[in-house]
Amino acid sequence: MADDSLALARAILDANAYMVLATADGSGAAWASPVWFATDDHRHLFWVSSPHARHSRNLAARPRLGIVVFDSTVPPGQGQGVYMSATAAELGGVDLDEGLQVYARGSSAAGLRTWSREDVTAPARHRIYGAVVDEHFVLDDHDERVLVDLRIV
Repeated sequence: MADDSLALARAILDANAYMVLATADGSGAAWASPVWFATDDHRHLFWVSSPHARHSRNLAARPRLGIVVFDSTVPPGQGQGVYMSATAAELGGVDLDEGLQVYARGSSAAGLRTWSREDVTAPARHRIYGAVVDEHFVLDDHDERVLVDLRIV
C-alpha cells in the first residue's frame, strides 16, 4: 500500500491545479480558500495572492495551515485527495526568487502568463506565498488517512 499511496499522492498533486488552503485568524476563526498552485517537488507549494486577502492576512497571524488537493471532476465516492499540514508565508529575498521560478515555470506550462518579480513585489497588487508541507496523507480503502512520505525518490 505504501508504494500505491506514494504514487497516488504524486499523481493527484501533478494532475490538479488548485488547492484549498485552510487557515485561521488570530482568534482561531477558520477560513478556506482555493488557489492555483505550482510545485516541482510536492513538498514546496507556491501561489500568488493579494496580501489583503483573508487567507493571506490569516497566514500572517498564524502560519500553520491545512491544505487539500483533490479531483472534483469524478463522481461522488470515487474521488481521492491529498491532505497536508504545512507552514506558509509570504516570500521574500532568495525564497521569493526560488518560489517565483517554480511558479512562473508552472504558470507558463499551463498556458498562463509568466509572472515576474515586479508582479509580486510592492507596489504590485499580488505577492507570492509558499508552503512547506511536513505531512501528506491519502485515504485508504476504509477511508482512513495514510501518511505518505513524498521525500522518497
